[in-house]
Amino acid sequence: MQITRQADYAIRAVMYVAKLGTNQRAATRQIAQEQHIPPSFLAKIISQLSIAGLLQTTRGAHGGVMLAKPSQDITLLDIVEAIDGPIALNECVADKDACNFGENCPLRPIWCDAQDDLITRLKATSFSQFAATAAN
Repeated sequence: MQITRQADYAIRAVMYVAKLGTNQRAATRQIAQEQHIPPSFLAKIISQLSIAGLLQTTRGAHGGVMLAKPSQDITLLDIVEAIDGPIALNECVADKDACNFGENCPLRPIWCDAQDDLITRLKATSFSQFAATAAN
């Protein structure tokens, strides 16, 4: 499994804004330049993150992008799912009937455990951790 380039860019953009501190704004132009994200692609990403309630945008001379909630309340899982949708390592994890072997499939428990582990890890990683790293 590999997250999309769009999710990777979204994570970098949110990490950048989280490192600025509470109620600090960044211009999308600045984020795009410093995080090496194509500006037109970043605009779409910021829109999606704003709709998901993770970023807040303001237009104008003193506008920019800021976190919509505290960085400790935004996780890697929030960003990945806002951009790529729910994590699914294999279709049988969500629907055991998707597999011809159903309940007798020896692989399904492994896929389920791996997906649960990944989700747990992403949910346990908040952007406040990245902001703290920048301060050190």
